[in-house]
Amino acid sequence: MATVDDVRRQFRNPPPEGRPMMRWWWFGPSIERDEIDRELDAMAAAGLGGAEVAFVYPMGPVTAPFGSAEFLDLVGHAARKARALGLRFDVTLGSGWSYGGPHIGPALAARQLHWDRREIGATAYDVPIVAAWPGDEFVAAYVGDGSAGAPSSYVEVPVSDGTIHVPAGGQPREVLIATSRVTGQNVKRAAVGAEGLTLDHYSAAAAAEHIQCVAEPLVKAATPELLGSVFCDSLEVYGGDWTPGMFEEFMQCRGYDLRPRLYELLVDTDGSRQLRIDFGRTLSELYEDNFLKVFRGWAAGHGVPFRIQSYGEPPATMSSYRFADMFEGEGWGWTRLPETRWASSAAQLYGRSVVSAEVWTWVHSPSFRATPLDLQGEAHEHFLSGVNQLIGHGWPYSPSDGPGLGWIFYAAGALDDRNPWWPTATALFGSLHRLSWLLQQGTPVRPVKIYIPASDAYAAANHAEPLNLYRVVRRLIPDSVPRPIREAGLDFDLIDDDALAVVDPADVPLVVVPEGTTTPPETRRWLDAVVAAGGTVVTDVSTLADHLPAAPIAPPEDVGVVHRRLDDGDFYFIANTGAAPRTLTLDEPMERWSALSDEVTVTRTLTLHPYESAVLLPTAEPETPQPVYQPVGSVVSDWLVAFGDDIRRVSLPHRWEDDPELATYSGSATYSTEFELPDTTDRVFLDFGPGRPVAPDSEPYVPANSYRALITPPVGVAADIWLNDTHCGSLWAPPYRVDLTDAARRGVNRLRVVVHNTAANALSADQHLLDAAAAVTARHGRRFDLQHIEHAADFLHSGLLNRPEIVLRSGARGDEGRRSE
Repeated sequence: MATVDDVRRQFRNPPPEGRPMMRWWWFGPSIERDEIDRELDAMAAAGLGGAEVAFVYPMGPVTAPFGSAEFLDLVGHAARKARALGLRFDVTLGSGWSYGGPHIGPALAARQLHWDRREIGATAYDVPIVAAWPGDEFVAAYVGDGSAGAPSSYVEVPVSDGTIHVPAGGQPREVLIATSRVTGQNVKRAAVGAEGLTLDHYSAAAAAEHIQCVAEPLVKAATPELLGSVFCDSLEVYGGDWTPGMFEEFMQCRGYDLRPRLYELLVDTDGSRQLRIDFGRTLSELYEDNFLKVFRGWAAGHGVPFRIQSYGEPPATMSSYRFADMFEGEGWGWTRLPETRWASSAAQLYGRSVVSAEVWTWVHSPSFRATPLDLQGEAHEHFLSGVNQLIGHGWPYSPSDGPGLGWIFYAAGALDDRNPWWPTATALFGSLHRLSWLLQQGTPVRPVKIYIPASDAYAAANHAEPLNLYRVVRRLIPDSVPRPIREAGLDFDLIDDDALAVVDPADVPLVVVPEGTTTPPETRRWLDAVVAAGGTVVTDVSTLADHLPAAPIAPPEDVGVVHRRLDDGDFYFIANTGAAPRTLTLDEPMERWSALSDEVTVTRTLTLHPYESAVLLPTAEPETPQPVYQPVGSVVSDWLVAFGDDIRRVSLPHRWEDDPELATYSGSATYSTEFELPDTTDRVFLDFGPGRPVAPDSEPYVPANSYRALITPPVGVAADIWLNDTHCGSLWAPPYRVDLTDAARRGVNRLRVVVHNTAANALSADQHLLDAAAAVTARHGRRFDLQHIEHAADFLHSGLLNRPEIVLRSGARGDEGRRSE
C-alpha cells in the first residue's frame, strides 16, 4: 500500500516500474547485432521500459535460423544490451503461437475427438480400424437402435484384433466411431526452423518436450538473471479437446467412467448436460496441471516469472491464471468484457498488484496508420479495464539500411522510430508511464462481482463448436450486465467457482448472477452466505440499476472511472473515451492531476476533452478559480512551410494530401510565422481549435476490434511548438492548446509549428514491402497476409488543418494552479 503523499511526491517522476514495453518482432530470424543495439537504444530514448521478444516469419533472407547457435547468441546479446540500458527483457518461449514446432510429433501434438456417424442395417458388421490420417488413434465405437440421429442411447461395441465388431440387431441402427485425431494445426506465423505441430496442452510430456527443446535453450541463452519474465501468448489451439489417457484422467478427476458415456458429448440425452460440464471441467484442470503448473514450476527453477495470456482454447477458466506468476489480457472495451477483464479480475482476486495487457493489437489498421491519439485513447480503455502495465503490439525489427519503409508485422501498429510523429513519443510514453505506475498503487475498489456461468459454458460446448470458455461466457454475460455498472461510475470483478475459496462473502456487497445460470451446490451456499452477511444477489439483470450503490463520482456519457484505495485516502482515474467534450460535477472539491501537464488545480467542476484523462484526489483545499480564456485573434500573418529545403508560402488550413506532390509524403514540415504581443501579465496560449468528430463507420474496412480515435485533429497528426527558439510543448491530443508564457515576449514573436504525420502516406506507395512479402512467400510458403495495406492512403489528414489562435488566460503563472512536486 501507499499513502497520498507517496503518490503525490512520485507521480511526476515515477520509478521505472510501469513504463510501457513493446513486443519486439524478430523476423526470419534475420537479425544483426548492430541493429539490435540501435533499436534498443531507440526504445530507451523514447522512454519505453523494455522489450518482449517474439520470433516470427521471415521478411528477408534468414541469417540465423530459429534455435541455431547463431540465433541463441544474438538472444543473449540482446538481453545483455537491454540490461546495460536499464530495460526489461522478456522472451516468448517459442516462435509464433501457440507453442509447438518440429520437435512435436503426433504423440505430443494437439488432438481433437473426431466422430464418424453412419446408419447401418440389422445385419452384423465387422469394420476394420483404419487410420485415415497419420497419428489417428481409435477411441471407442457405439451402436444405438434407430435410424440416423434418432437413438437416445447407445452401447459400446466390442473391438478386437483391429476390428470393430458390430453385432446383429433387429432394426436399422446408428454407429458412432470416435477417433483421436491430430488437429493438424501448425504453429502460426512461425520463424524458419520453428515450423511444426502445436503441442498438446493437456500433456505434461508435451510441455516437458517443448521446455527441453525450445524453452531451456532460450532461457540459458538470455541468462535467467537478465529476464523480466518468460511469456506464453494467446491460447489458440483450435479444436484441441482430447488427449491420450483421457479416460483415466476423467476417472481420477470426476470419479466415474467416461468410456460408456462418451457418445453423450455428441448426442443429447437426459444426462449429457452434466457429462459435458464434467468433461469441460476436466479439460480445464488438465490444462492447469499439465501446462500451467509445468511451465511455472520450470520457470521458478530458474528464478524467472512465468507470464501468460490464459484464455481461449484449451478452456482456461478465469481462475486458471492463479497457476501463473504474471497475468496478461488483451482487448479494449471498458463497458464490455474483453479478455483484459478476465486477467484483471484474476489479478485482483489472487493478489497480483500488476496486470499487463497486450495493447494496440489491431490499432487503426493498417500498420503505420496509428497516431499518438489512437495509442493514448486505447491505453485509457485498458486502464479502465483494470490494466496497469502496457505491452505494446508492437515494434517490428527492421534493418536500417533496407529499401522503402522496411519490415512490418502483418497486423497491428508499427510503433517504432520510423513513424514521423516519433519526436512526440517520449512525451506520450512518459504520460502513460505515470498513469501505469499510479494505477499500481493501492488496491482497486470494485464493489460488484459478476458470476461467470462456467457450468453453462461447458454445457453449451458441442462437437460443432469446440470449447473456448471465455468466448462462450461472453455470450452468456451480455453487455447489458457490465455496461450499467461502469456507466454508474462503479467497477466490478468477474468471479468463478474456484475463486469463491479466496473471497469472503461478507466482503461482497453485490453479486450479479446472469439469468438462467446453473450454479453448483458449493456456489449456491456461497451466494446464500453473501445474502446472510447483508449483501445482494441480483439474478434479474433488468433490475440491476436499482441495486447499484451510489458511486463517489457520477460520470457523464463516455466517461469511465477507476477507483483505487491508498493507506490514507482514495484517488480516481477518469477518462473520456468519446469524441465530444464531457463535463463532470463533483460532490466535493478534488485535486486534478494530468499525466500531460504538471499543473495541479482544485475543482468541483471539470471538463474532459475528447480522449482526455485526469486523476482526482479528494482535498480540503479551496477551489482554484476557473480559468477564462480570452482570444486575441488568429495568427493571420503570412505562413511559410518548409519541407526540408523546399520552402513555400501557404494559407491555412493546409492539408498535404490535397497536393499531388505531397500525397505520399511521410515526414515533418515546419510552419513558421511572426506575431505581435502587447505587454501583458496574462498567460499566453496557442490554441489550434477542437478536432472534428468523425462517424464510426467512416472507415468501413476497419474491423470492430481495431481501435481508432474518432476525431480529425486540427494538427495532422502531431506537432512540436517552438516560440522564439524555445520548445513549448508537443501536441497530439485534445485540447490542442500549448502554453507559450515562458517563451513569449512583448512585441514580435517568432513561431514555429513542426508538424509530423504518419508513415501511412509512404506505406501506400511502398512497392518494396509488397515485393518482400511476395519473395518470402514464394520461398517459405504463405505465412501471412499484409492486413488492409490497400487502404493505407484512405482518410489521411496531414498538415496544419486549422488556423491557430493566440489566447490569454488571466493571471500570471502560479496564480491559478500549483505545480506538482
